[in-house]
Amino acid sequence: MKRLLLLSLALTATAQAATTITIATVNNPDMVTMQKLTPEFTKKYPDINVKWVVLPENELRQKVTLDVASNAGGFDVATVGAYEVPIWAKNGWLDPLTPMFAKNPEIAKSYNVDDIIPGVRKALTVNGNLYAVPFYAESSMTFYNKDLFKAAGLTMPQSPTWSQIQNFAAKIHNPSKGVYGICLRGLPGWGENAAVFSTVVNTFGGRWYDNNWQAQLNSPAWKNAMTFYVDTIRKYGPPGATGNGFTENLTLMSQGKCGMWVDATVAAGFLSDPSSSKITKSVGFANAPVGPGTPKGNHWYWSWNLAIPKSTKKEDAAFKFITWATSQDYIALVAKEKGTWASVPPGTRTSTYNNPNYKKAAGAFSGLVLSAINSADVTNATKDPVPYTGIQYVAIPQFQALGTQVGQFLAGAISGQTTVDQALKQAQNAAQKVAKDGGYQK
Repeated sequence: MKRLLLLSLALTATAQAATTITIATVNNPDMVTMQKLTPEFTKKYPDINVKWVVLPENELRQKVTLDVASNAGGFDVATVGAYEVPIWAKNGWLDPLTPMFAKNPEIAKSYNVDDIIPGVRKALTVNGNLYAVPFYAESSMTFYNKDLFKAAGLTMPQSPTWSQIQNFAAKIHNPSKGVYGICLRGLPGWGENAAVFSTVVNTFGGRWYDNNWQAQLNSPAWKNAMTFYVDTIRKYGPPGATGNGFTENLTLMSQGKCGMWVDATVAAGFLSDPSSSKITKSVGFANAPVGPGTPKGNHWYWSWNLAIPKSTKKEDAAFKFITWATSQDYIALVAKEKGTWASVPPGTRTSTYNNPNYKKAAGAFSGLVLSAINSADVTNATKDPVPYTGIQYVAIPQFQALGTQVGQFLAGAISGQTTVDQALKQAQNAAQKVAKDGGYQK
């Protein structure tokens, strides 16, 4: 009886000693895999329990931004984008990670921060401190169905133009057979349709603001870009396109319903995974298209990262999780789980691209992806000079709301609720108000 009592007390003490961390993340396939592999983390750290909050991209941004800005402490680990990290770091909303690595030399040694691709690491560093670690990094590219291209007698160039893409879409489009010429994001959101559309604007010679912070959304370049984007989706895209973001288009493409798809490079691994894709043998890869204005700004830069909000009271446990989930060991774990190295989180570590197993599995797209990431220049993405950094976003705090507004106006034009001219007038007014109210105009 006494032995049973002691055992019961020991188990109670262990349960009380366990720390529970709450992680907010986006419902992208890579993050779903991370959630699925949680038992491997708790096996390594049995004194830490993990609670997940998994949300669609737009909802995640709203909830996490509100939580960290108000110092509410609802999340111990937050999934944040390359856009947010420098802004939030300067606001004092995130814990710097560099001192944590210094306090944990064993983790620092096995983690090897220097293995993170330099440009990716630089984007997450503010005043010499790393504020987040990358779960995956991406640029943008063109995916196409080689079987559909062959049947239509088409050849995809390595670096297509948007005009070529539209012509290909017209020849492939066959909705009576459930095949659409092209899938593009129509779902409103600064990280959804506005992200892809901003790269189109760049290559059509447009920009969000001139050097005096005068909004440029009513310019000929913007009108040409939006007219092109809306026409392409309405003529050659699937029905209900304003409900399709990254995840929805990934599903359509992987089911063989899209002739082409221009989107994030991270999708290359998913489309090459036979457990989730029906087109593994027919998917082709090319650079993101360029427009008539300039070759600049066609490749965006993005990364999803794990950061620790300043408001957490569980810094040590949170640090252990983010370094586990972005480590070389975790990448190898995903390869084992998926049964292929082609499906590991891409774009973060030099060692991944030097790994013979990855080269063998992802040889069809790995070089193209790395080249796109390395060529994405957030300081030189437009034909004419601008006062901001960013390719598919403007790196100011107000852009999260502005980009979503513009995405809503774009969706209105796609759905036919408004005209392109009306959408651009609304977008111009919103952008001009941000510049004025934000104090950017001198």
